[in-house]
Amino acid sequence: MARPPRTISDSRKGIDRRTLLVGGGAAAGLLIAWSVWPREYPPNLNAGPGETIVNAFLKIDRTGQVIVIVPQAETGQGVTTVLPQILADELGADWRTVAVQSAPISPLYANTLLAREWLASDWTRLLGDAGDWAIGQYATRSGLMLTGGGTSVPMFHDAYRDAGAAARILLCKAAAARWSVPWESCDIVDGLVSDGSERRLKIGELVEEAAQFDLPAILPLRQGQDGRLAGQDVPRLDTPSKIDGSHNFAADIRLPDMVHASIRQGPIGDATLAGLDERSASNVTGFLKLVRTERWVAAVATNWWAANKALDLADPVFTLRGKPVDSAAIDAALEAAFSGSAGRRLYAQGDLLPVFEGATLLASEYRVEAGLHLALEPLCATARVGPDGAEVWMATQAPGLARAAIADALGLSESAVTLYPLHAGGSFGRKMDWDVGVQAALIARDIGRPVQLLWSRLEDVVQDRPSAPAQARMAAKIGRNGAIEGWLAKVAAPCAMTQTWARIADGALPHDAAAQAADKASRLAVAGMAPPYAIPNWAVDHYPADVGLALGFTRGNAHLYGAFFTESFVDELAHLAGMEAMSFRIQMLGGNPRLAHCLSTAAAMGGWQGGIAGSGQGLAAHVMQGGYAAVMVEASMRGDRLSVNRMIAAVDVGDQVHPDIARQQVEGGLIYGLAFAMGASVPYARGLPTRAILGRMNLPRLADIGEVTVELIRSTASPVGVSDLAAPLVAPAIANALYTWTGQRLRNLPLLATT
Repeated sequence: MARPPRTISDSRKGIDRRTLLVGGGAAAGLLIAWSVWPREYPPNLNAGPGETIVNAFLKIDRTGQVIVIVPQAETGQGVTTVLPQILADELGADWRTVAVQSAPISPLYANTLLAREWLASDWTRLLGDAGDWAIGQYATRSGLMLTGGGTSVPMFHDAYRDAGAAARILLCKAAAARWSVPWESCDIVDGLVSDGSERRLKIGELVEEAAQFDLPAILPLRQGQDGRLAGQDVPRLDTPSKIDGSHNFAADIRLPDMVHASIRQGPIGDATLAGLDERSASNVTGFLKLVRTERWVAAVATNWWAANKALDLADPVFTLRGKPVDSAAIDAALEAAFSGSAGRRLYAQGDLLPVFEGATLLASEYRVEAGLHLALEPLCATARVGPDGAEVWMATQAPGLARAAIADALGLSESAVTLYPLHAGGSFGRKMDWDVGVQAALIARDIGRPVQLLWSRLEDVVQDRPSAPAQARMAAKIGRNGAIEGWLAKVAAPCAMTQTWARIADGALPHDAAAQAADKASRLAVAGMAPPYAIPNWAVDHYPADVGLALGFTRGNAHLYGAFFTESFVDELAHLAGMEAMSFRIQMLGGNPRLAHCLSTAAAMGGWQGGIAGSGQGLAAHVMQGGYAAVMVEASMRGDRLSVNRMIAAVDVGDQVHPDIARQQVEGGLIYGLAFAMGASVPYARGLPTRAILGRMNLPRLADIGEVTVELIRSTASPVGVSDLAAPLVAPAIANALYTWTGQRLRNLPLLATT
């Protein structure tokens, strides 16, 4: 299907060619002219020998190499392939010549989409478009570069497409001038500019000349499908270096004269360092120094193992102010929240009171424990601090905020801190926090040498910022036709995203951020609770709770428990109505054909048997930020261990640029959701998790996972984020499947009790 030409904003009229090329940005999803930006936002790309900066997202060198600038953190989700693919497709580049480079911190790369989701409030909603504009302006002027929530492609798709289109037009103009032909007759295919005859020129031969031309008033996009990269499963750009070991993660950085550090930070909460045995630590071969602050102590040595051993022998003692966190107290806090005064009705449709009054209701209660991130790579950062500034190498999902925090901790200006963003060995949201970068910089300043700080797995678990624990009281009334006439969800939960923002943007200590959010109801805490079904009367209430845990950004965020509550309860209602689970859902999805298509596709591919007893089959469906998904699982119990024999996911996520990466993300979400359902949670006692070894967390193993099938439903809609969509669906689908297998309704996560 041919795409229509795109009209450039009127604000570009009268803007000279050079300022447009160099000053392009993405704040409004377009290449924004430099002259419409305040002067304090200069483009800060560096051009190497032979490179020409075409715009904020693209450099081309004389050899024809296409260097795409990516502001998003690569955590395995494929963003450093998908965004360059969008640009290269519109440019007409040869994929073999495409390279990727991390973007510098700049307002030009602000993620206003995630900022609007994160920072929307009652006031901004009241202001409507003006409120959205205000958040966008704040994000842009703050240089709020963020990766998360599946927003990378929806945020930057048009900007990368337009960047490629602008470069193609300028290169065609340069070639046309050489050949004395209309530039409209030229095109670029596989990195070669031609005018339809036998004449060919490489784009590298033209790029310097291209910078001398102006863009037209209309920015035409490529027509036709021949030779297009979009929709193709092109090789990932990060695969070769990850295979041959040359890909640098945080722990791979090596600097001259570098030493290593390990750290201890005490129990969860308001903990301060009270004492340690420095003499015992000094007996370790390779030990150099203990670096102490009020809240942590780090051992520095010539290698990490010596540093960690020295910390063990130092045996630091911490004083904890306040009551230590424990699982019983978390449960009590959630229960108490329902009788507190801070609860608010955040979503409502219709009028529940006359529907519920005097009616027979089905009511159920569900509970979800906090879920750990457990990324493959524990937190790590390398820092070098000199008299004139600091350099920090780390993986971060919020580089601008991380740099600001490091500068503040060192007493430097932000311009004196250089942050080198690295790819992450997994994150799931954990690297939204910047603690490790600040700690590494402070240790490096103290020791006077470059330092690499690596958290141990134990420290990673103890100091994790898990997803929020939550409890839900669900109630509904079924009509005579089997449809839901009224629906009420009351959710007690702390808001993890509010806490995260207070830490990373305002610099609040974790326990202070948790306390500040303890009495604030938020839509972010009940995301995913608005039912996707045609229910005439429904409401969602949030009861904020202070559970004593510092919580964080994670894959799916509140959708992880929101979908579990909703889809488990829908399944219960289906059985009460005497209807099989898929038909019960389908009858209420007449106004949501895309989700209905996903549900029917997953059921057909999985051989849905109607949820009969003994089938071990379960369904769940969900809508998330413009993406639609349904999952069918076949599960059983082998003794006291859960076995998932099959998982079938059908998703409608628009016209995906790289279908295979989209499938990978859905598959990864399914496994993440399975871990959330089976384990990835720990009990807490006396301010600490009671276990920190992965093998004791009941996480899924290969033997527990059978066939995984992902079907991408063809769509012409704009592509949406995929990374978070599937994870929330697995737990309710398994719970519903186990009901048919055992006859027992499981309403708690993890589904099987662990000790």
